[in-house]
Amino acid sequence: LVNFDYFQSKKRGLSLEEKRTRMLELFFERKEFFLLKELEKIAPKEKGITSMSVKEVVQSLVDDNLVDTDKIGTSVYFWAYPSKAIHTRQQKLTQLTEQVNECEKKIASTTKLLKQAGSGREQSDERNLILEELTQKEKLCKELEQELERYRECDPEVLENLQKETLMSKEGTNRWTDNVFTIKSWCERKFGLEKKMIDKSFGIPEDFDYVE
Repeated sequence: LVNFDYFQSKKRGLSLEEKRTRMLELFFERKEFFLLKELEKIAPKEKGITSMSVKEVVQSLVDDNLVDTDKIGTSVYFWAYPSKAIHTRQQKLTQLTEQVNECEKKIASTTKLLKQAGSGREQSDERNLILEELTQKEKLCKELEQELERYRECDPEVLENLQKETLMSKEGTNRWTDNVFTIKSWCERKFGLEKKMIDKSFGIPEDFDYVE
């Protein structure tokens, strides 16, 4: 399926966050494992992401734990699950929010110290040191706020789609679980095998059950 938004965004180009969002959509829609060279062919056609930027986009998603990767033999594969992406994003939002709040508290405290150090005198070494510290904290806080905003920028529709994908994955998993239990029951009746023997023969774990 070709993403026709590509033609609208071609003139202005896509931001890194737009590329990241579209790349995640590609993983969730396809539900497959990909080599980088495969993504470099598919992403431009379906998501309007230039092949030259695919590696950077995928690596940024890997760095943020939104995309998984593993080396099998000599090949490196990439994949992503909606449920993990939602959980990771929520964790990151919580972490960044806490960091921003803590940073703002430190700025307020340092500002108070700066006023006290400047009371009754225009300049001093102490005041200059506090001023430098305040500047650094304000810079850090700004960077954290920008990163927080980047995580908040995700389209609510995308998150809703992720949640739907998670539900569909859960339902699909439970359908397969149903099939496994049905086959186990059939084997018990047909061949008189014990459950433990069936589990051992087919590599079914002891805690195998429905996903809740």
